[in-house]
Amino acid sequence: MKKITDLQGSFTLHNGVKMPYLGLGTYQSDNDQEVIDAVSYALQLGYRHIDTASIYGNEEGVGKGIKESAVNREEVFVVSKVWNADQGYETTLKAFEASLKRLDLEYLDLYLIHWPVDGKYTDTWRALERLYAEKRIRAIGVSNFMQHHLEDLLTRAEVVPMVNQMEFHPYVVQQDLIDYCSAKGIQYEAWSPFMQGKVFGLDICQELSKKYKKTVAQVILRWNLQKGVVTIPKSVKKERILSNAAIFDFEISKEDIAYLDGLDRGERIGPDPNDFDF
Repeated sequence: MKKITDLQGSFTLHNGVKMPYLGLGTYQSDNDQEVIDAVSYALQLGYRHIDTASIYGNEEGVGKGIKESAVNREEVFVVSKVWNADQGYETTLKAFEASLKRLDLEYLDLYLIHWPVDGKYTDTWRALERLYAEKRIRAIGVSNFMQHHLEDLLTRAEVVPMVNQMEFHPYVVQQDLIDYCSAKGIQYEAWSPFMQGKVFGLDICQELSKKYKKTVAQVILRWNLQKGVVTIPKSVKKERILSNAAIFDFEISKEDIAYLDGLDRGERIGPDPNDFDF
């Protein structure tokens, strides 16, 4: 198990860059005071990892939140993603510049290909490799890439992706994919760790909540980290952002981790990476 210490702890990517293992997700956070306040509060609280994407439409607000927090830019791990409609070599380079401008930043810590758009993601990756070589991005990676997507990409890639951000929760564990990424030095990262709220209705999670005297959310996030998975729970509520960070004073047993792993049934909340049309 990778060492889990505190809110500012990190996992080290294969290029040596440290990626904080707990971050704030901003999916569906409005591009107004809501996301500005959430980002600023999280950073003031001690979070050092903020995840956004061009398709979220809130990069301006995220950038303002970072500035309002008064935390040094160098201390914050900022992530964005290139959207499907912008994929391709030249269009990705333009999309990156547009994201930087909206965020009002000079560089990104991590830039991801949002979805494996067939026939485009290889050219998109070449653009990311160029931006990485130019030191405009500290790390590059992918999102929603299954093993066959990664295998295909790696036949032509000069740089192995540092991260693969996937739907990950008790009903979609995909241990084989985690193991493949681990073998290739690709850091696994979770999106939708709470199954868009459905995890709170699972009996086993309620039982574990009582056993560990922690909220269901805290149990799930701790499970993520103990599995070596970076996680980015989304919230705009201060009490939730605070509560999600209170996961460093307990440990889940190997037996309970195995039990949660065993709930995997391939039941997705989001689109299937092998069958999406956007």
